[in-house]
This record gives sequence, structure tokens and C-alpha cells, in this order.
Amino acid sequence: MLDQFPTTATKNRRRLPNQRWQIYPQQIELAQNLAKTTNLPSLLNQLLINRGIETPEEAQAFLNSESINLPSPLEEFPDLAVSLELLQTCITRKEKIAICGDYDADGMTSTALLLRSLRWLGAEVNYAIPSRMHEGYGINQRIVEEFHNEGVKLILTVDNGISAFEPIAKARELNLQVIVTDHHDIPQQLPPANAILNPKLLPESSIYRGIAGVGVAYILAISLAQQLGQANSGIIRPMLELFTLGTIADLAPLTGVNRRWVKRGLLQLPKSQLAGIQALIQVSGVGDRGLGIGEGGAPFGDKGQRRQGKGEGEITNSPFLNPKSKIQNLKSLKPEDIGFRLGPRINAIGRIGDPQIMIELLTTDDMGVALEKAMQCEQINQHRQQMCEQIEQEAIALVETEYITSLQEDRVLVVVQPNWHHGVIGIVASRLVERYGVPVFIGTFEDEKQIRGSARGIPEFHVFEALEYCQDLLGKFGGHKAAGGFSLPAENLVALRSRLVEFANQCLEIQHLKPLLKIDADANLNQINQELYQQLHALEPCGIDNPDPVFWTANVQVIEQQTIGKGHIKLTVAQTIDQQQFKIKAIAWRWRDYFPLPQRIDIAYKLRENHFNGNTSIELELVGARVASQPYTPFTCYTTLSKAAFEYNHRQYTCGIYQNGSFPELRIKNPDGKVLAIEQGKTVGLLGNNRQDAREVDISQPHYDAIIQAALRALGTPK
Repeated sequence: MLDQFPTTATKNRRRLPNQRWQIYPQQIELAQNLAKTTNLPSLLNQLLINRGIETPEEAQAFLNSESINLPSPLEEFPDLAVSLELLQTCITRKEKIAICGDYDADGMTSTALLLRSLRWLGAEVNYAIPSRMHEGYGINQRIVEEFHNEGVKLILTVDNGISAFEPIAKARELNLQVIVTDHHDIPQQLPPANAILNPKLLPESSIYRGIAGVGVAYILAISLAQQLGQANSGIIRPMLELFTLGTIADLAPLTGVNRRWVKRGLLQLPKSQLAGIQALIQVSGVGDRGLGIGEGGAPFGDKGQRRQGKGEGEITNSPFLNPKSKIQNLKSLKPEDIGFRLGPRINAIGRIGDPQIMIELLTTDDMGVALEKAMQCEQINQHRQQMCEQIEQEAIALVETEYITSLQEDRVLVVVQPNWHHGVIGIVASRLVERYGVPVFIGTFEDEKQIRGSARGIPEFHVFEALEYCQDLLGKFGGHKAAGGFSLPAENLVALRSRLVEFANQCLEIQHLKPLLKIDADANLNQINQELYQQLHALEPCGIDNPDPVFWTANVQVIEQQTIGKGHIKLTVAQTIDQQQFKIKAIAWRWRDYFPLPQRIDIAYKLRENHFNGNTSIELELVGARVASQPYTPFTCYTTLSKAAFEYNHRQYTCGIYQNGSFPELRIKNPDGKVLAIEQGKTVGLLGNNRQDAREVDISQPHYDAIIQAALRALGTPK
């Protein structure tokens, strides 16, 4: 029977996600103390504690962000007053202003925000964005010289410039004034700009510290409008909407002032007067809340990073609404609507398209032009999805062939191939991190002599420090703790791999190579309802540094499961409490490697609301699963022991329930006389010719559970 019972369909298929579960300790006394201020249930107070909110004052500030008195940006940003004076002078004198943006979502929304606001305020302004493929990130000397030749008097960088010492020095030599607005880390030597606005120059305690590039642009635009006496809703509302798009798409922390402004912006976006935003919402399908688990449609997002890189949506069959209509039936958007639907379409343009498409989309007031540009975004995003899928499969095949046996020893993965598109390999790196649990450095040959790549890390690994450790082997490189980019001569590839292995082995232990899943609290399925879901709204908007609550439930039964879409699992899980069974639907994005799931598992999940055919239901989004931690009882104790015969997979078996000491035992015998024996209440069975030589097996695994269920049906016992 050892080799005759059903085996796994594929030899190397991973049965469950390879994860470390970190479950927050429940602090009952502290939660009760918070409850006196928040008037929230104990579970909600525990969620606040898990997010570092431990005092009534902190709770009040978090739950009611509008109650906070914001300090004036003029008091916080030392160079803001100078920046306003420079811009006002250019507007008054009709001097040309030029914006140098970036090709990611933050940079493009920042560029569009300042273009709209400066034009509204009467400025003569244009823009340039460097080529991702040919020039790379940030302002460069070519752009500076072109601006000079066009008669520009003031350059305004957005989402870049803090490290561009030489290009900005060149601009100053040409008598151009420069305002740098950026949010990236501060280099040892600041550029010689006339003014620098960067939240990283502020104290860590500043409420403005976590803003993205679009946040700096928003503060500059609103402050200028106030100074010129034109700060009315006509300018503020569109700027807030662009701020919200860019902040969420850039994965900025949803704390501090970001939380306050994003909360407002999410309410405004469905009613947006901006043609480009209306078109994006329509084409992406955000206006159709029916898309979800219920009808087996496409998921909210391609979650393969999803958690570390930027969200990449995969809705492609979205409804195309009346071009003249406003978005109907949406009171507010959610961060995931932007992170997994709108954001990917914006980012796809910067990755493999022309950023000018996005700038025109976000600055036009012509709905026809907006819909045309939005459809271009849709087509480019579909192409991006296909490229990601192809490169991911090629990368997996390469890893499984050449590197899988040494991953535990190397503790880092370096994958380089020709003909991969540099604009999307960062997304693939994030998916490989999730799949293999190690830091990933992925690259492609730009030509025979040069490699260009992206890196993604895990919590215990600092990507930028790893790149610094290899700097003598690299060309250009940059990044932060979680991600980075780099280039190197192809001849240095072997040495780079060796050096990264050396670095990884200095900072990583074997236990770090399992992705970390942080879980807030345990819950039973009978607690999952609309009331709990509505209570969780107090934590919104959720995102970076304020994650969606994650719950876990032990020992659920998977009673239905099927694969849908691009490798997702749609399932129904059940839990029996006081002899009553509670069932709920769930979805597991990109879990095709784990299909079919075992019949008994512990699950970790987020809650999601699904709207389908006019019905609203709460469903689970699985983020983790492990072997069931509570006893699995495959059959009920009977005083009358029984026997039966049955057929399974065209083979004849016999089975029976026997008394083994104090407990009943199910035994299944195959035609060769080998027996699988399972004692009631145990998750482990014995498999062999006799009890002395039998080996232990995990009976929750699908190939054992399936034959156990067949035996129980033959015996007429309940499942």
C-alpha cells in the first residue's frame, strides 16, 4: 500500500505556502483600556494595538484624522517659501517653467498635478520625462540643455533630483533656477538647487515625513494657490484626486497626513470631474463591483508581489460605460481599487509605453481624448501582463533546472537572461521572492557587454546594502531596503553572484527563507459577517504601514475548490461549531501550485465584500495556509463496528471501523494487502503491511483524504 495508494499528481508540486506565521499576542488589558476611548469592540482595539497604537490619544488621532491640527507646510519645509517666491516671479513675468518628471505612477501623477495647477494659476509650463529604456531615472544633462535651448528660466523636478548633482550643477551654470521636489533618501552631497523640498530632510516625527513625490507636489501646488489667492475647490479637488492616485500607487505609507488626505480623496474619486480619471475608472472596471469571486470573474489584482512590489492588476474584460456618464453607485473607492486596477494601468505606461500618454490622459478635459488614452493604457497593460507571465514562467523553469538545489545554501537568487524586458522584470522579481522566499536579483542583457537588473528583498535582507557590498562590480545602482536597480558589465556576473551569496549568508538564517505572514487575531467562521466587516472600516484606508487586518481560523474543511482565471483557487471552507456547520466562500490568488488544497487546513485571510447579482456577501481572501493544527476527526464513533468494500481509481478496496483499545480505528486495505490505519481524532495514520513496520503519514494530504472519504461513504458514515 505504500506505493499503491493514490500519489500526488505532480512530483514537485508544493502542497502549501512555505510561510512563517507570526500571530500577535492578545493584550486584553491594554485593549480594554483603549475601549474606554474608542467605544470599539475588543477585537478592533487589539487591531489598533497591533499597529502600534497603544494610548487613547494615539487611538483618537488615528480614528479621527481630521481632528489633528496640521502644522503649516511653510513651517515644516525650510525651502517652501523660496520655492513659492521663485514660481510666483515666473508666473508674473510670463517666464517659462519646465517640469522634469519620472516614468512611474508617482512621477507621472506628480507631473500631471503640477502641470494642471501651474496652468490654472497662469504659468507658461511644459514638461519632459527621461526615457526609461535609454536614459534611466532622473533629470540628466540632455534634458537640462534642451530646456535651456527652449528658453526655460525655472526647472522643477518631481519625484527625482535629490541625487542629480551634476545635471543640476549644469543647469545653474546655464543660469537656470532649479527647485527640486523629491522624496527619496538624502545623498551625502545635496545638489546645488535654489530650493529643495524633500520630506526626508524633516524630523522623523513630522506628520509630513511619509509623503511620496506626489505629496510634495500637492503641498507645493496648494501653497502656491493659497499665496496667489486662488485656493478654491476648482483647483484643490483635482489636485487631491491626483495626490490619492499617486500616493497609493507608489506604496507610500497610509499614516500621518497621507491617511488624512487619501481618505478624502477616495471619497472624491468616484465623482471626479477629471476626464482622465473618469476614463480610467470606466475602462478598468472599478465601477462594476460585480467583478469578484461570486461569478468566477477576474480577481481584483495580480497578487504575485503583490505585497512587496507595486500592484499589477489583471482585469481585462472590464465594462465600457457611457462616455458622458459619471461613475454610478460608488460612494468611495478603496485603496485596492487603485493598487490593483488603476495603478497598474498607470505603471504599465511607464514600464513599457510612452509616459506622454499618461500625462495627456491626466491633463486633458476632453472626454473623447481621455477615453482614447485610457484604452491605450488598457492595451499596454494587457501586453505587460503577457510579458510578465512569459518571463515569470521562463525564470521559474531556469530556477528549477539550475538553482533550486542550492537555494538553501546560497540564500539569494540571481537570474539573468537575454531578451527580457527591463520594464517588467521588477514585477517578476517580486513574484519569485514570494515563490522561493529568498532575495531575488533579476537582470537582462542590454547588449553583449552590459546587464541591467532589478532586485527585491525579504524583511531580514537590505537590498541597497547588498548592492553597496558589490559596488566595485556594478555600474550604476540605487534603491532602498526592499528594492533596487542596478547595472553591471556582463563579465562581472559570476563574481556578482558569488558576492551576493556571501552577503546573504552573513545576514540570513535558514529560518528567514520562509516568507513572514503577520496575523492579527484568531476568529471562528461564525464571527465573519457584515457587522464585523463594517466595524473594520474604522481602520481604513488600509495599505502600507496600516495593513488590512489578517485573521486565522484553525482546522477548517475545504468542501469545494476549483481553479479559475490565471491560476487562482476559488473554494468554500467550513467549520463545525457546537455541531453546526458554518460555510463561507474564499479566493486564493495565484495559488495554482497548491491545487488541490488538503481537505483540512488552518487558514489565514483578509475579509472582502463581494457584490454579485444585487447580492452582497463577505468572503475570504486567503493569504496563508498550513497543516491543520487541531485534531482532524475523519469519522464519528459508532458502537456498532462495520465493514464495506468500494472501488477507487479502478482498484478494489475493503475498509472497516475497528475498536483499537479505547478508540475506534478506520482501516483501509488495498488488493495487495497493505493497510492504512487511522485512529479517531488523529491527524497521522499508519501505512504498511503490519503495525510494527508501518510508517506514519499525514492523512490531511489530498491523496490520502480522498480515499478516506471514499471509504467513509462506503461505510455510510458522515464526512
